[in-house]
Amino acid sequence: PNTVLKAYRELEREGLVEAKRGMGTFIRKSLGGAPADSPLHDELDGWARRARAAGMERDDVAALFASVLDQHFKGNGDA
Repeated sequence: PNTVLKAYRELEREGLVEAKRGMGTFIRKSLGGAPADSPLHDELDGWARRARAAGMERDDVAALFASVLDQHFKGNGDA
């Protein structure tokens, strides 16, 4: 039980799951299929660094990225 509890806490700390009292634990995010060493990861990493250097806050970057995702994935059930 302690090992499982530790695992759930780690997943929650990483923002991947959300515990709802009396209801259970639910997945919030997925790591997706792109590995961390993929060219897309490197491009996104560079973009995030430029956004931060430009003075953007995390929430602003997340909103901008979500907006672009919505443009490209609207109607696919992925947005």
